[in-house]
Amino acid sequence: MSEIYLLSLAAQQRDWLSTRQAAIAMNVANAATPGYRSADVQSFDAVMKQLPVSMAATDQNHISSRGGVSPNSSFSKQASWEISHSGNSVSLEQEMLKAGQVNRAFSMNVNMTRAFHDMLLSGLRS
Repeated sequence: MSEIYLLSLAAQQRDWLSTRQAAIAMNVANAATPGYRSADVQSFDAVMKQLPVSMAATDQNHISSRGGVSPNSSFSKQASWEISHSGNSVSLEQEMLKAGQVNRAFSMNVNMTRAFHDMLLSGLRS
């Protein structure tokens, strides 16, 4: 049986969401640290655009390309809504909004993976 790319893509997005949640947690933990600059990861869309896309070949006459590199997320400094007198750029409101976005994206990812899994199981039962 060939590899299912949708599940691989969902796993890559879960890894990215985990990395982004870690960056958000780091920002919240350092909200009172003087001079700390908030950090965030590159968007998942931008990460996926950097990866080579490989087509699945189901026939020997199909054109094939090799790829499938997992995304490497890196932290980057970002502009904040406000900078305090101590030079800290963490806005707790902004971090909570980002945490909510991560939560919604993770829930969508899990629900999509579950639906695809159920579809595969129903196909195997037939």
